[in-house]
Amino acid sequence: QVQLVQSGGGLVQAGGSLRLSCAASGGTFSQWGMGWFRQAPGKEREFVAAITSSGGDTYSSDSMRGRFTISRDNARNTVYLQMSSLKAEDTAVYYCAAQRVGLPHTARWVDYWGQGSQVTVSS
Repeated sequence: QVQLVQSGGGLVQAGGSLRLSCAASGGTFSQWGMGWFRQAPGKEREFVAAITSSGGDTYSSDSMRGRFTISRDNARNTVYLQMSSLKAEDTAVYYCAAQRVGLPHTARWVDYWGQGSQVTVSS
């Protein structure tokens, strides 16, 4: 049974940084495309960033490029999201995502989800 267990998140002031982690178990992590999504209250879940199975290529949403960095450690079956220069509008629940084929950039095609991590940015 595949599990994605997230850690990190919390409350931070605007301009600050946070790192989210997502540890996978029960599957072949090194073969999956991994990514992060977020969902603010009353809004749809939106794509944040994705990384190929090897970690050689990354993609991110235009609004977060340069501030958010996705990375992975296949030896630890873990994917990370480093967030910096945080803004109040970054407040949301962040979800780790795994996709067995391709990259998780569309929520409806994601195979596995983490439990979600609340990130709150105070202005």
